[in-house]
Amino acid sequence: MFNNATAYNGYVGRWSRFAGEQFVDWLGVPQGCDWLDVGAGTGVLTQVILRQAAPRTIVGIDISASYIEQARRDVQDARVDLRVGDVDTLAGEGLMFDAAVAGLVLNFVPSPVQMVATMQQLVKAGGTVAAYVWDYTGRMEMMRHFWDAAKAIDATAAGAASSTQYTLCQPDALRALFEQGGIQSVATTSLDVQTTFKHFDDYWLPFLGAQGSVSKYLLSLDETMKRALTEQLRKQLPFNADGSIALIARALAVKGRVG
Repeated sequence: MFNNATAYNGYVGRWSRFAGEQFVDWLGVPQGCDWLDVGAGTGVLTQVILRQAAPRTIVGIDISASYIEQARRDVQDARVDLRVGDVDTLAGEGLMFDAAVAGLVLNFVPSPVQMVATMQQLVKAGGTVAAYVWDYTGRMEMMRHFWDAAKAIDATAAGAASSTQYTLCQPDALRALFEQGGIQSVATTSLDVQTTFKHFDDYWLPFLGAQGSVSKYLLSLDETMKRALTEQLRKQLPFNADGSIALIARALAVKGRVG
């Protein structure tokens, strides 16, 4: 599902850094700590941790070789160890961290319960486990407009929409996921990012190279349906007088402490 780092960065990667900055500030992890970045992707959150948290070390891991290759090009820091693989492979290495974080990945893994349990296992007592995901059911507006337009021209689109597939992306669901594993002092918050697109193409063209459920849905459409979807988006997007489009990208974050 995720194998094109360049396409991802042009699609939602360009906005994820801003959510990551708010996320790291909210965590309040002290300087000089050891971090684990699960689902590190193209290294966006790793770079934010380096800039804002003055870590001692960061291990970043992701199953996508393409994403990690991009991260290695973008992140040049001796404190960072970027790996291709599954986080479960770290459990047998004896590594322990002060904080384990997962940015924009928790809803895409086969078992979020297992991922959170592994993250918890790898964090020292008193350390932090945390994650954030896009608010697909609410104010991740660039995607909401896409799926609203798709449903307006295609009766089958509702079943493919991100809000339908990713039910974990709600504050209560995130809190329950953390609490059921025994994580303590669980808290949630929202992270709002202003996303301004210069013009329609700046909004729309990245969707054509999108990763995830959007890509799967677009591949199912013929050219007539794609044109209809494009025109529906032109009708419903909130254009400013200069042709720009100002939207909100909201992420939902959860954190807790290992007992």
